[in-house]
Amino acid sequence: MKPKHQRLTLAVAALATVIGAGLLAVSALSDRAAYFYSPADLAKAKPAPDAAIRLGGMVADKSIVHEADGVTIRFVVEDGAFKTPVQFKGIVPDLFKEKSGVVAEGKLGADGVFVATNILAKHDENYKPPQMAGSEHKTESLAR
Repeated sequence: MKPKHQRLTLAVAALATVIGAGLLAVSALSDRAAYFYSPADLAKAKPAPDAAIRLGGMVADKSIVHEADGVTIRFVVEDGAFKTPVQFKGIVPDLFKEKSGVVAEGKLGADGVFVATNILAKHDENYKPPQMAGSEHKTESLAR
């Protein structure tokens, strides 16, 4: 075999290896990928019934309802024009409240209710943890 053919064989083998690795990576990520939808996106085009998606928007004012079982919460996510009802069972983050940003991970049910399996609360850029709020300018002396 001529050196030219050996280099060509090596280049083809390297290219096949890179393509195979890329296909494996895409295959692995497709199981974990969740597309982000707003309520307007859900109103325009419904995702597949079993598709795991993320729903993002603002929690509508006075929409949070705690069910009698103590772990089920119903609320509405809105983006200004459209609203999507959400049901979640579990403990919500401390920052979860009305008129705040939220990202819910889950699936859209056939009845139009988004069944969330995880809730991520968003905060604005002025957020400070409760431990930090009000303690920035507090000076204390070790001397007694």
